[in-house]
Amino acid sequence: MTLTQTPLSDDAAWAAVQARDRAYDGRFVTGVLTTGIYCRPSCPARHPARGHVRFYADGAAARAADLRACLRCRPDDLARDEAAILTAIALIRAEPDPPALADLATATGYSAAHLQRLFVRHTGLSPAAYARALRAERAAHSLTAAASVTEAIYDAGFSGPSRFYAGTAGRLGMTPSAWVDGGRGVTIRWAVVPTSLGAMLVAATERGVCRLSFAEDHTALAARFPHATLEQGGDAFADLLAQVIAAVEAPGTGDHIPLDVRGTAFQEAVWRALRTIPPGETRSYAMIAAATGHHRAVRAAGSANGANPVAVLIPCHRVIRSDGALGGYAYGIAIKRELLTRESLPE
Repeated sequence: MTLTQTPLSDDAAWAAVQARDRAYDGRFVTGVLTTGIYCRPSCPARHPARGHVRFYADGAAARAADLRACLRCRPDDLARDEAAILTAIALIRAEPDPPALADLATATGYSAAHLQRLFVRHTGLSPAAYARALRAERAAHSLTAAASVTEAIYDAGFSGPSRFYAGTAGRLGMTPSAWVDGGRGVTIRWAVVPTSLGAMLVAATERGVCRLSFAEDHTALAARFPHATLEQGGDAFADLLAQVIAAVEAPGTGDHIPLDVRGTAFQEAVWRALRTIPPGETRSYAMIAAATGHHRAVRAAGSANGANPVAVLIPCHRVIRSDGALGGYAYGIAIKRELLTRESLPE
């Protein structure tokens, strides 16, 4: 039984159904021959026997097979939901000031509360948080090219400096002037330590770990932050370093460790999705893309996965190819395989 008009295998589709994985909603529907209905992969109803199930690319294909939509999960509403999210995103991106949730709800034909829930489910962010992330992304881009911080602030759509500092506090990590000037004014402490996975570079600002990599030394930091003050070790750094080493030796135990990472809004959405993968589980690149609300952006999700600045703590090693192969890893397949083995995962 082949999966109709979709690149997923039957086994992958069935696994998504068993997990009730919302990331696959919209990629296919599940037809149950004994009841004559079709559902979303995430339908909360009791699972049918595997032999009674067929997979279809969409509701139209299922209806052509004389099945009817489930009244519990309403799979045909998904297209409308996605259209509403895309409309809301377009409105947010088009306006210099974030539209009010009530205005977005009116434009999409949903209640404000329902739109909020849908938006969070599809993007991982509320509409307001998405707007803030978008403006911060634009600010970061502008800061790399603008002649002055003030110019970048207005280019990014902020009404003035005070709004910019309020909107980016806690996200950029460094002050805007440091962001534009290679970390000027920021102290980054670092160490290269031996681990069972090889030599590991750990670096942190006062906010948290900003770099964790293998087979690198502090010259990599100098390239990333050419004007930062780089200091090796130190008592203030020792405790954090010990926590990081422990988390690498036993992956899945470092969720409490503070991070100071920055990326585009999409990259950060991918990194948040990676941190939701439980130890002992994996996700495909397609699933990560879907978790960000951009299920077609599989290649971009792979690039964001590869741009992860803190290996292991943001567990990009838990992402594998849709066919079950390990796929790539910035520090080599051997390290990825070992990390998965330590989490008791089959290859």
